[in-house]
Amino acid sequence: MPHQAADLVIRPATIDDAAAIQAIYAPVVEETVISFEEEPPSVSEMARRIAATLRDHPFLVANLDGVIAGYAYAGPYRSRPAYRWSVDVTVYVDPARHRRGIGRALYGALLTELARRGTHAAFAGIALPNPGSVALHEATGFVHAGTHREAGRKFGRWVDVGWWQYLFPTSAI
Repeated sequence: MPHQAADLVIRPATIDDAAAIQAIYAPVVEETVISFEEEPPSVSEMARRIAATLRDHPFLVANLDGVIAGYAYAGPYRSRPAYRWSVDVTVYVDPARHRRGIGRALYGALLTELARRGTHAAFAGIALPNPGSVALHEATGFVHAGTHREAGRKFGRWVDVGWWQYLFPTSAI
């Protein structure tokens, strides 16, 4: 399923990508409210998460000029059986490589793979405010589905979480 545009290659992640993925994610945890984690996962924990995700869902990386520049993955939306057609999705791009189309390319490949797997709906939670993430999600076809006020607390303040939804074309499910 590699997806390529110029010098950007989108491919399935492997546990060998854990260090590069952890390096992108750790500053998000340490410096922003984008993630509600409070301690960045170790490289070994990131490898465990990649392996666990790949058992049932796609986990993709974007390789730009030989360097992992971002990643995206899907996971279960909720645990009850009736939710099995829906997923949560997320994308992270190295801040040094923002505004190069990497997030859009990752979501394009991820949504294509999810459609191939029969997914009906994808949900993305965005800690607000985050105009860049909102713009990315809306540019890739997500629509605002609602906002949970003061859903989390980090760095001494309450943070709202907006929810964006992507509905796949009607399938034969």
